[in-house]
Amino acid sequence: MDDRRPSSLAATATEGAAGEPMVRLRDVSKVYGSLRRHGADVEALKPLDLDIATGEFVTIVGPSGCGKSTLLSLIAGLLPPTTGEIDIGGRPVVGPYTDLGIVFQKDLLLAWRTILDNVLIQAEVRGLDRRRMAARAGELLNLVGLSGFEEFLPHELSGGMRQRVAICRALLHNPPLLLMDEPFAALDAITRDQLTLDFQRFWQRDRRTVVFITHNLIEAVFLGDRVIVMTPRPGSIAEILAIDLARPRNLAVRDTPDFARYTRRIHDIFIETGILKAE
Repeated sequence: MDDRRPSSLAATATEGAAGEPMVRLRDVSKVYGSLRRHGADVEALKPLDLDIATGEFVTIVGPSGCGKSTLLSLIAGLLPPTTGEIDIGGRPVVGPYTDLGIVFQKDLLLAWRTILDNVLIQAEVRGLDRRRMAARAGELLNLVGLSGFEEFLPHELSGGMRQRVAICRALLHNPPLLLMDEPFAALDAITRDQLTLDFQRFWQRDRRTVVFITHNLIEAVFLGDRVIVMTPRPGSIAEILAIDLARPRNLAVRDTPDFARYTRRIHDIFIETGILKAE
């Protein structure tokens, strides 16, 4: 493993990895109008700026309700921002952005469809050639260790296997950007560790841009090139940590002093912002 020591934990909010930004947010905020008569509006996100570089793996951590999922929905164009502008690959996001993949906490597989047909839902929705996409689906399932399970039904697979299927479905159309909202949260600890290792290997194969939400600080540091630490609601960026740990990373890196520095810094930010109480 590389024994370089990080010279600084912090990075600026607009600093990305090498290359042109894949995602750019400028003065982006979100306020939800109250559904109750005379109710107060809810400010979910304060105005923020952020660049995410092409091929970068960015993880986002923060307390529940701080706007992490809202931020992901804004990037995907599923919600309009209250203020500001978002562009992906230089194109403004003005509605649902289709050239990306999304993986949620639940796999959302259809119980009556085979594993292969669940992956191919993506092709059907997009009007893509089924024969060509079936070949790609088989390649993806093989890549995640599910070759031979194409004709199984979801209930015949473990939770970790089903989440692999969900990842394949999101990547079927080969999007340059993958958004992931706590995709491993429902898994047991051993399965979560294995899927984290597998997904790192999978990501390193083509280095597509990933924005990954998690509540797990160890997972955030292990996977991320940078970790975005959010404040309590209304959410804003408290700090961004540039993770200077060599790849590929194995589980042993979690026991190193450098890794501990990053997780300790996130804990300190949580204390500074009132998320955690020191006493």
